[in-house]
Amino acid sequence: QVQLVESGGGSVQPGGSLTLSCAASGYTNSGTCMAFFRQSPGKEREGVAALHPDSDSTYYADSVKGRFTISQDIAKSRVFLQMDNLNPEDTGMYYCARGDVHACTWFSSGEWRLTHFSYWGQGTQVTVSS
Repeated sequence: QVQLVESGGGSVQPGGSLTLSCAASGYTNSGTCMAFFRQSPGKEREGVAALHPDSDSTYYADSVKGRFTISQDIAKSRVFLQMDNLNPEDTGMYYCARGDVHACTWFSSGEWRLTHFSYWGQGTQVTVSS
């Protein structure tokens, strides 16, 4: 059974940093696309960053480029999202998701759909406020 569990959310002041972790179980990351999404109240879910575990290729939304870094620990089947220089617009529920290898292609083109990702974690809240 595939499971994704996020952790690391919390409250931080503007300019601060947080690192989210996504622990995967029930499968290996090979042949997949791992991604983080976020959603704020009243807004649609937004793709933040994606990683192709086999090639270590990464993709980012324009709004987080240069501030967020997605990475992986292959041995521990974990994916991380390092978030620096956070601002209030980064507030939201952050979700880890897994799709097949083609999902990263969709993500990089900006034409992804939620249905490209078959498995989702429960989410972890990030609040950026002074």
